[in-house]
Amino acid sequence: MKKYVSLLVVALLVSCATNPFTGSKTMALVSDSSLFPTSFQQYDSFLKEHKVITGTKDAQRVENVGGKIRMAAEKWLNANGYKGYLDGYRWEYHLIDSKEPNAWCMPGGKIVFYTGILPICQTDAGIATVMGHEVAHALANHGQQRMSAGMLQELGAEALNVATSSKSQQTQQLFQMAYGGGSQVLGMLPFSRSHESEADKIGLTLMAIAGYDPNEAVSFWSRMASGSEANGQSDFLSTHPSNQTRISELKRLIPEARAEALKFGVTFK
Repeated sequence: MKKYVSLLVVALLVSCATNPFTGSKTMALVSDSSLFPTSFQQYDSFLKEHKVITGTKDAQRVENVGGKIRMAAEKWLNANGYKGYLDGYRWEYHLIDSKEPNAWCMPGGKIVFYTGILPICQTDAGIATVMGHEVAHALANHGQQRMSAGMLQELGAEALNVATSSKSQQTQQLFQMAYGGGSQVLGMLPFSRSHESEADKIGLTLMAIAGYDPNEAVSFWSRMASGSEANGQSDFLSTHPSNQTRISELKRLIPEARAEALKFGVTFK
């Protein structure tokens, strides 16, 4: 048992990195040098297996907005002493034919937009809201953190197995069920919600620096909320904040995003 506790302590002590966008130390049990190549391969495989939309106005809009968000990130990083932070990134923006209202960004800057989210975006500012949020996940290394947390969760489960090895099989199963549920509700789910909130904040700043009014983020999430079916699930058991929680927080952050954009000469009416 002491062996596993020691491994957990060592992992937490030696695998932390400070992220420039959040200012906080985060777990990094997996390095970008090993994570990015795998991410790029998975992205290429995904594109081969799905219908990629090219040469259309919408495809061009996604690429143009993505480029502006990338430039905004570079401006912010360079201005804050992190020049070269994005050297390992290989940016791509692709529109996929799918009715699903979704978008995502893999580690290293590989981005997908589904056609189903464009009617909710409506405008380039709406696309920038989604683009900024998804890019923020990559910039804040959320994929790396989730993989690291998963590795620690597995190590903790193994330690529990060793600690309860002398107990009856029924008792072991009860401990394992309690650990599984507890680590999810008290650990992994809030961890995911915090990532969503971080991505909202970073994304709002990026879209503002890129020249898109951050107020449009509130408009986008209001449309998303009105188009989604209420399922009665609380924030406590969700990997995402509720739409209303998200909207309220974005409204609070808008002045901060505008002030950050002003540093780069970007103003709004």
